[in-house]
Order: sequence, then C-alpha cells, then structure tokens
Amino acid sequence: MALPVGRGMFTLCTSRAVVTETLPIPKLNLGGRAPPRNQTINFLHIDVPSNIHHWPLFHNGVAAGLKIAPGCSQIDSTWIVYNKPQGSELTYDHAGFLMALGLNAHLSNLTTLKVHDYLCKGHEITSVGLLLGLAAAKRGTMDVSTTKMLSIHIAALLPPTSTELDVPHIVQVAAIMGVGLVYQGTAHRHIAEVLLGEIGRPPGPELENCTDRESYSLTAGLALGMVMLGRGSDAVGLSDLNMADQLYHYMAGGHKKQPAGAHREMFKSPCYQIKEGDQVNIDVTSPGATLALGLMFFKTGNRAVAQWLTAPDTQFLLDFVKPDFLLLRTISRGLVLWEDVRPTSDWIQSNVPEIVKRYAFVRSSAQDELDGEIDFQTMSQAECNILAGACLVLGLRFAGSANNSAFETLLHYANRCYSLSTQPAADLVGKSTIETCLNAVMLSLALVMAGTGNLKVLRLTRQLHCRISVDVPYGSHMAIHMAIGLLFLGGGRYTLSTSGPAIAALLCSIYPRFPENSSDNRYHLQALRHLYVLAAEPRLILPKDVDSCKPCYAPIEIVFKGSSFYDEKTVQMLAPCIIPELKHLKKITVMGPRYLQIILDVEKDAETLKSIFEAGGMVYVKQRAGHLSYEEDPKGYHSHLAHSFTQDGFGYHANGINSKAIRSFTSDPKILTFAEYFCREQPGIAEEDGFNVNLASYLHECVTKEKPHLLPMLAEIHQAMKSVCSNPSPYLLWQIKLLLAYYDFTHARVASDDYSKASLVNAEMCATVSSQLELTLETWLQDNEDKFVRYLIRGQLPDSSSRCLLFCFLLFHDIPSHMEINQIPLMGCSSLPEVCDALQNFNMPVSGLMHILNALQTAR
Repeated sequence: MALPVGRGMFTLCTSRAVVTETLPIPKLNLGGRAPPRNQTINFLHIDVPSNIHHWPLFHNGVAAGLKIAPGCSQIDSTWIVYNKPQGSELTYDHAGFLMALGLNAHLSNLTTLKVHDYLCKGHEITSVGLLLGLAAAKRGTMDVSTTKMLSIHIAALLPPTSTELDVPHIVQVAAIMGVGLVYQGTAHRHIAEVLLGEIGRPPGPELENCTDRESYSLTAGLALGMVMLGRGSDAVGLSDLNMADQLYHYMAGGHKKQPAGAHREMFKSPCYQIKEGDQVNIDVTSPGATLALGLMFFKTGNRAVAQWLTAPDTQFLLDFVKPDFLLLRTISRGLVLWEDVRPTSDWIQSNVPEIVKRYAFVRSSAQDELDGEIDFQTMSQAECNILAGACLVLGLRFAGSANNSAFETLLHYANRCYSLSTQPAADLVGKSTIETCLNAVMLSLALVMAGTGNLKVLRLTRQLHCRISVDVPYGSHMAIHMAIGLLFLGGGRYTLSTSGPAIAALLCSIYPRFPENSSDNRYHLQALRHLYVLAAEPRLILPKDVDSCKPCYAPIEIVFKGSSFYDEKTVQMLAPCIIPELKHLKKITVMGPRYLQIILDVEKDAETLKSIFEAGGMVYVKQRAGHLSYEEDPKGYHSHLAHSFTQDGFGYHANGINSKAIRSFTSDPKILTFAEYFCREQPGIAEEDGFNVNLASYLHECVTKEKPHLLPMLAEIHQAMKSVCSNPSPYLLWQIKLLLAYYDFTHARVASDDYSKASLVNAEMCATVSSQLELTLETWLQDNEDKFVRYLIRGQLPDSSSRCLLFCFLLFHDIPSHMEINQIPLMGCSSLPEVCDALQNFNMPVSGLMHILNALQTAR
C-alpha cells in the first residue's frame, strides 16, 4: 500500500497521454503471502478497517497521473471529465488523478462548471485532490477565482455573517495549503494575518476543530511560510503584525492571547470536548510555527531568529522541549542560516549542544557515577533528533547536486542510524525515535542523490525495504519507497531544485512525521507528500549522434561561477549525466577528441538550454573524422588506427581502399557498404581504367575531411564527367563548368579564410575533372580539326555523331558561335595579340583564343 508514492516519483513525466483513450490506472495489489507455506492472503479473508485502502488508492491515482508529461496541449476539460469513473460515485484513484493533473499544470484547463460538479459531489478525498491540484496549477498567481473557491472551505476567510458550512477537516487542511500555494512569495497582508491566526486556532466552538488539530496547525504554518517565503521582517506593510514574535510565542508557549479579527465572537462558546486552559498548546502549534519561522527567514541569515531555534544547552531547558520538536527546530535553523550549511560531519555535530554530546547514550553502569539529575533518555533522544534534523537540512541544501562530500557524510549517518536500531542502546532511545531519525536521514541521502540511481543508496534502501516487523510501521515503508523514488526521479531524467519555492515544497513533502497506518492524517495530510513535483526539474544532458540519431557518450566540461566559497572552477563529466543547477554555472561545453565542440553560455543561451531540457536533454553532437564512439571503441584503439589512416593515408592504395581501415574509422553502414562494393582493391587493374580508384579517392576525401554527406554529390560529378566523355551532353558540361568557375574565381572571394580551407570540393578534384575533360575534347579535336575549322569559318555543321562533341568543345573553351565570329574581321589577324584584341568583348580564355588562331592559320 505504501508503494504508489515511490512509483509516482519513478515514473514522473515519462509518457504522454492519448487523448482518444482514458488514462490506465493500474490496480492496487493488496494481496500477500504468509510464511512458511506462502499462502496467498487477501483483504477479503481478514478483518481490516473499511477505510484502510482509501489513501493508498489515492496515491495510486496520483502516481498514474504524474506519468503525463507537462506541455501536452491536447489535454482539455473534455478529456479530464472523460476519465471520470462510470457511475455516480467518485473513486479515490480518480481523486489522485485530479491532483496529479494539477501538479503538472493541466488541471487549469478544467472549466469552472466541471469544478463545481466535482465539489458538489461531497466526496472528501476528491475535494482534497481537486483543491490542491488547482492551487498547484495557479501557484504564486494570486488568482481571484481560485482564491474564492478555496475561501469557501476556510471559515476564517469568509465574512462573519456567512452561512456555516459543514466542511470535512481534511478538506479544510487542503484548502489552507492551497491558499499558501496560490499566494506563494507574495507577502499578502490579509492572507498572512489569517494564516498566522489559524496556527493557534483554539478548539471549538462546541464540537468543531477537535480532531486532528495538529495537521491543521502544521499546514497553516507551512502555508504562512510559503506566503512569507524569504521575506523576513522586511515585508512592506506587515511590521505591525509582529509576526516573528507571534510565531515564537506559538513555538515556545505562554499565555494565550484573545483571538483577533472579525471571527473573535466565534470562539466565545467553549469547546465541549477539549479543555486547554490559558496556556498555548505547543504540542499543536509548535511544529507549524517552527517551520513557518524557518521559511519566513529563509536565506536571511538572521542570527536572532537562529538563536531562537538553537537547541537548549541545559537539562532544565531541554525538559521544556519535546525531542521530536528539536528535529524541526534544527531544520528551521538551517533554513535561516542557509549559507552557513557545510557538507561535513563537523557542521552536523556543531548543532548538538555539549551537554547532549556528553550524556547521550551513556550506559547504566556509568550513570551511577554521574549527576543523578541528568535524564539520559532525554539526552539520547535529543541527540538523535538533532542529528536527523541537521541531516535533513544538509539534504535540502544540496538537493539534486550529487555533492560527494554531502553524500559521504549522510551515508555515514545513515549507516550509523541503521546499526543503532539493532544495538541494545536502541532501548534507551526508543525504537520509534530511531525509526523516525532513520527515515529522515535516508530521505536526506535520497535528496542529494536524486535522479542519479546511486548503487550504495539503493543497496541500503533495499535492506530497509525488506524489513517486516511490528516495529516498522506503514509510514516507514512509505519513507523508504519515497527515498527509492527520489533516487530514480523521472526515470533518471529529473532531479531537484534548491530555489526557495522548491525547498518549501520539499519540506511539505518530506515532513519527518510519517503516518502510523494508511488512514492516518493526524499530524500531516498524506496528500502533501506529492508536492515534491513542484521542486522537480529536468537537468539531464543526453548526447545524440547527429548522423545515426542514437544516444552516445560524450565528455562535457562545466565551468562554475565564482562564489564566496570557491573561485571559478572547471569540472569535467561524461554525459549522459545530470548537471548542476544552472544558477551556479557559467558555461557548458561538449568537448573531447571524438566530437566537435559545442559551447553553451548559460546566460546567453538560456532559452536554448530550457528547450533542450524540455525535449529530454538531447544535444546533437557531430563525430570527428578518425574517431569512433565510446560505445564502439571504449579505449580508443581503433580511433588511433583511423587517425593514422587520416594523417598518413594508411589503407589508401592506388588500386582502391582498405575496407578494414574504413571499418575502424566509421560505423556508418552506408559508408561501409560503399567501400565494400565500389572501392575494393583490384590488383592488376589498369590505372587509366580505374573507376574504383576515383571512387576510393572520393571516399578518402569525404571521411577524412568530415563530410561523408558529400559522397553522393562527388560520385554524381564523376558520373557527369564520364557521361560527357562517353555520351556528350552540353547540359552536363555546363553544370561542370559552373562548378569549376565557382571554385576557380568566386569561392576565394566570398568565403572566409577558415571556410575556404574546408571547401566542399577540393582543388585537386577540380583540376582532375578539368584535365580529363580537356584531354577528351583535345583528342576529339585532333581527329576532327577540319570539322571545327569549317564550322568556325563557314558555319558548316558536322554530322549528328560529331555535333554534340563540337558543341561541347565550343562550350568548354567559351568559343563564340559562327554568327558572332563573322561579325568581327578575323582573317587579317595573324598573331595571338591581334586575335585577343579583336575578341576582347567576349572575355575568352587563352585556350579558346589559341584554338581560334590555329583554325585561322589552317584556313589560310
């Protein structure tokens, strides 16, 4: 029953919805086997409470809905209602499905009329999922319509004369958290004042607000912390509320103050079930007020507030603070002194007072020699809770960073807590306390390594997952499954952010008080465990070969910005990998000898990086000539062979090309097939008939100059040249002349120096094509000089067999037609300068002028 929360983390944003079908929600497997015969046991055969599976079904629906990736524009109100279960009754898994859509920002498409229909059904858990989902979708927007909808479920936000509504307690808790989400970071005065009052809301009137008050007060504190996130005491227009002092009053206790505001008349009627007296019930108000202080002064470094949250250093003061509240105070102190958190064991130990270090886990034999006034159980419980709180702060501070120092430190304390649970000293502390601290430390470890799938953490979580005992409650299994889910967040594509809103959402999600059973919501609403989605972000870099479109390995270089802790530094990683948060980075470079360099400046290319992460982190890379991928050649031995092939012409022979050298050079099946069938070595072949020799030279040119896509074009040029020689075509010859003219005259002027060095067709090939065409045409001229002279002087065309070659000859040498020649008196020209002067308007090459002069001399 505790598995769905972790499964939702693992499958986060891993699929897209099919709008023509309903979203499949897997059935919750509630069966089991009993040793020693491994008999199958189902809930139908044992006596269990009727509501034992309600919240597990809700978590199962959330896990199914979280699979849908954000950004799908086809999810609208019609499709959401289309997934509604058949019949008039709403189901618990559909309630979770609605909340998941809100966490992925799809629920905002649900029309107001459909929202009204859902709420009118009166299904408690559906109302919880709908309110939290809509609030998450409108986070930080102060949306008026969403505020009105939430206010209906909170008596403090309604006018005093409004009709009393019978709103279930868990729906009120969800609405309070929804208000905090909608007004996150706004420091809205009225909302902050109401939430501050709701932390200390007394029981009553009559029988109202008498059950599960702890979760209501805690949620009000978390919501207030979200509204005042990081504002401290500097928020404009709130100084008269003395918010910090009031929160300290709720945390430390004291005389009650009369309720203020328009609803003070409501609480004049006493509660018929609970009598608290005139003192603040800190068992109810302290957790919410403590966390509200931490979030309100997040990153401010306020030493006065940090001193309020410091653990007491005397036995007398420790007696006034419950040990589990020390865990929350340590967390809040770390949030206030955020920049002072260090990933070391020394920093964690610095949170423990000296008196606690001295007397914690003292054996009974040594207790007699010490002061009898010392409560050794209190000291031991205090140390466990303070260390667990410090570990949670460390996990939040380095969430998603995979920081090695933080990982080693937290792994040490996780092993320490795990070993402590099996030692006799566990009886001094209490197994429940050790279990709570172990869950907190494991979640901290998973926060740091989120998305990495670290094997050491996985081994430890698997050991804890296999525990089946009365001492291991339902909440412990939920915590361990959450740790495993965080470890593989989004299938390894997602990790966690450490921004202010993300830390607030994580704190709601991993609150260290877990339920005792599947229906327990007394201290913390179970639906809030899924708010981690608001802190998840994709930061995966997945290189993909641009030619083969397959994922590949590629080294990347990350340049960190300088900070107060370190100067600008460079770190090398092997992608695919999850990179640190962009706010800490200056530049990301795909580097290495095997791939062309790609540089992404974090500030200038912010939109590009955002689109890369949203598209699954794919970065297309181009493989260099002479290198294979790391998957095909891990050690680089074949790449060295190809490098020698590139530099020294190894494998290239006069009669063809060595296919083994090509195979060590590239894995492209098209190139390998071309080399196998057209560039094989053929001993004894005549060089002048070596068609394979030319193709081999083209292949060598393409693969060594990193332009294999040009191989078809070069082969086509070669075929055109052969066609001109064997079956003359003025059209093909004109195409070849355009190519030669561009590279002879134009390319050098329009291209930069760097680009001209890497021209698509090299000079040697142009010279080869030109010389072969000239040789072919000159051979024809030697046998048919009379035909050329008769056409030039008299305009007499030869027979059809020689006509195309004559036209090709004239076209190749830019010789004008007979009609143009007759208009110029050439018969009197007896030297090359005279012919050149007469034909100066035609811009003819010297070869054409020489042929005209020879024809004139022959005609005389």
